[in-house]
Amino acid sequence: MSEAIHFLIQPFSDFNFMQRALWGCLLLSISGTPIGVFLTLRRMSLTGDAMSHAILPGAAIGFLISGISVTAMTIGGVIAGCIVVILAGVAARHSKAEEDASMAAFYLLSLALGVLIISSKGSNMDLLHVLFGSTLALNNAALILLTLIASITVITLAVLYRPLVMECVDPAFFKTVSKLSGVAHYGFLLLLVLNLVAGFQALGTLMAVGLMILPATIARFWSGRLGGMLIIAFIASISSCYIGLILSYYLGFATSPSIVLVMGGLYLLSLLFGRQGGIVFKNWSKN
Repeated sequence: MSEAIHFLIQPFSDFNFMQRALWGCLLLSISGTPIGVFLTLRRMSLTGDAMSHAILPGAAIGFLISGISVTAMTIGGVIAGCIVVILAGVAARHSKAEEDASMAAFYLLSLALGVLIISSKGSNMDLLHVLFGSTLALNNAALILLTLIASITVITLAVLYRPLVMECVDPAFFKTVSKLSGVAHYGFLLLLVLNLVAGFQALGTLMAVGLMILPATIARFWSGRLGGMLIIAFIASISSCYIGLILSYYLGFATSPSIVLVMGGLYLLSLLFGRQGGIVFKNWSKN
């Protein structure tokens, strides 16, 4: 028993970089999983994926200006994400294009532009760093950023909780009876951009959205209540991060993909055995 405990704790007790990685994952789980739950309830999961790529050009420009600078890449990513949100909204409101189609078009342009900027001015290692992150190399500046964004997210969600719930239930009706509809919608999108930028620092732009969407999707198979979904999503997220870090340490796997694949395994188990629409439980209840 003591050997098993030592096996699970030793990487974090002996190495500061593992402690930083775990702390960063905890902060991302606190701030990112509620965003993911609301994304799935509003049927905007693919919007989160689109936005994760939309921040890339700004982060790439920040990287070219200041190198691996948390401040420069964060500012660039937030600006790029906000620009894409505004452009997609304008295109949807003033043309026949749907908002999801507009978002997809702009995110593809952003992704291509970001990769082009990095690959033309940087090395392949720079491109891999931006796309897949560096969970085991989080420094003080990155942890401060993650703490700040997590604090802003939790406070803002507490303030906008009721409007966001109404947006999930019936956005068209809520828009007609309250002026908070627009505030909730665009405030939520801003929080999405901030959390994708935070996740980008640790997991990279291609993996950041996984930390939002997969725990939320897992939670929907186990609870039909919003409070329950938020708790289950957080537990699934931090557990997957911990297991992924352990696998990365002992087996030498890449950290970000390991974390996301552990979440993917939990999702498959939930898909099969979840009490809220899982395949096995659903078929068993019919019989």
